[in-house]
Amino acid sequence: MTFDVQRVRERYPALGEGFAHFDGAAGTLVAGSVTDAISHTLRSAIGNTTTVFAPGRKSIEIIAQARTAVADLVGADPAGVVFGPSATSLTYRVSRALADTWRPGDEVVVSRLDHDANVRPWVQAAARTGATIRWAPFEPSTGALPVSAYDGLVNERTRLVAVTAASNAIGTRPDVAAIAALAHEAGALVYVDGVHATAHLPVDVRSLGADFYVTSAYKWSGPHLATCVADPDRWEELRPDKLNPSPNQVPERFEFGTPSFELLAGVTAAVEHLSTLDEAVTGSRRSRVLASMAAAHDYQMGVFDTLLAGLHALPAVRVLPAPPGRCPTVSFLVGEALPTQTAMALGDQGVCVFAGDYYAWEYFETMGLHPTGGAVRASVYHYNTAEEVDRLLDGLKQLGA
Repeated sequence: MTFDVQRVRERYPALGEGFAHFDGAAGTLVAGSVTDAISHTLRSAIGNTTTVFAPGRKSIEIIAQARTAVADLVGADPAGVVFGPSATSLTYRVSRALADTWRPGDEVVVSRLDHDANVRPWVQAAARTGATIRWAPFEPSTGALPVSAYDGLVNERTRLVAVTAASNAIGTRPDVAAIAALAHEAGALVYVDGVHATAHLPVDVRSLGADFYVTSAYKWSGPHLATCVADPDRWEELRPDKLNPSPNQVPERFEFGTPSFELLAGVTAAVEHLSTLDEAVTGSRRSRVLASMAAAHDYQMGVFDTLLAGLHALPAVRVLPAPPGRCPTVSFLVGEALPTQTAMALGDQGVCVFAGDYYAWEYFETMGLHPTGGAVRASVYHYNTAEEVDRLLDGLKQLGA
């Protein structure tokens, strides 16, 4: 595998503005080919979906291409790819449809490591139906969410287990496949939040055991659009509220209103971009995606290891723990400074990091960090460099870290 970071960086026009972007966990920069695809679509003669004239047929083709691209990205069936404005909105959409089948006495398992988008929709749906929420705790001292956390939680009453493929706060990667196996043995469905993981890893939803897998394109160089994938037969079981004239077939019946054709074209371009990160690979787009994402992951982890070692070497920095095998994301605190103070000071130096709870609400509640404003987060993406790590660490030293 080969990874030429300078070649990759040339594909991101925004990097020319000179900022060091360690804020990818909140949203990556957009690849130039993505903006080109969006702009081209907006300039093209397209119409709303119809087969009676060419511009309408072009819109249908754009949608089909985007479904196939997402399927190539995560190892899914294009006929099971549903699009929506965000992972949060899609999870609410699925939770409402699934909750129509829940009854008092049913149980739903969520984790305290997850982004709130994979917690609150399930908590609220359970409350409406009389189902019981069961909580899988992570280990505060290590940041791990072990499979053993689900011992005694999953049983014949469990209808759904919702779990993240990677924590957006500290990068922890639970053993989703093992958790899914427990859930399936009990007859439960598994909803996996892949928003953070998809940006950093080769993904295969079948290997994960995910019945539903949600991800957002703006976390992997694409536009602000999200997708939830499932087996088409799984979607067939669900009946969401919809308008009478809108399509009734899968997956269209889960997509409300006229789609954003230009953003769908951007999704296809983003997947194509990811498939060429390793310029040496050939073959189908799916095989190129897997190889390129593996090469990007190895590169990112090398940069991240340098960052992590540098943070641990600074006396005033407290790094929040996470187990080995994490995604390249770290949260930390600097002395007595509020996280927003640290992030703003680094931002003034052109180094972009995030501060707060990043919607990992239950994680920061468990860690007791909400009263102090959460933490500072730095995440490494495939356009980051060791030189940018030096900028971040030097910036922290200037703050007295």
